[in-house]
Amino acid sequence: MGQKIHPQLFRLGTSAKWQSRWFDTRKYAKWLVEDYQIRKLAFAKFKKAAIADVEIERFANATTVTIHSSRPGVIIGRGGAGVETFKKEVVKLTKTTVEVNIQEVRNPESNAAIVATNIAEQIERRIPFRRVIKQAVDAAKQARVQGVRIVVAGRLNGAEIARTEMLSFGKVPLHTIKQPIEYAFRVAYTTYGTIGIKVWILNQESTATDQPTNG
Repeated sequence: MGQKIHPQLFRLGTSAKWQSRWFDTRKYAKWLVEDYQIRKLAFAKFKKAAIADVEIERFANATTVTIHSSRPGVIIGRGGAGVETFKKEVVKLTKTTVEVNIQEVRNPESNAAIVATNIAEQIERRIPFRRVIKQAVDAAKQARVQGVRIVVAGRLNGAEIARTEMLSFGKVPLHTIKQPIEYAFRVAYTTYGTIGIKVWILNQESTATDQPTNG
């Protein structure tokens, strides 16, 4: 039986970085729950903003939240109203000074989280899954990624028996820690059940090699 590990967790400290940057032994449990609630709030409040990631950095009495999105205008809102409302809710949650930064994702076609979200949205609109994943792979090719793999599983197109379908392009070396592979998982909620979507993308192949050590 295959032993599976989250690709980002597997690469922490090498080609991946922590999404939450803080450490406090006394407040660890409290801050962990708050981080989950902040991310849940961001994804729920800005459903149409195509959020790729939410990074949280904490200091003594301050919290910095950085939202990566391909549609920053949706988050900012008219006159910055969207960001201000979100900021007030985070302040109420954390009881600290809060700074909210919005960073635009320049190439959404090569971002695993945004690709997975778009696939889920289209499947929920009853667009045939084969067309959806083929368009996603073609768009990734145009974005000049090194490799992409998309897996969808469930009662595809309303079939009686659930199955798994995969489409890939290029190379996605999951066992190579130094390769900066992006991974995302999303769920599409349909009238005939849930469809799981997994996306792996290798944007730029690492050329780093292990150097022999003398000893």
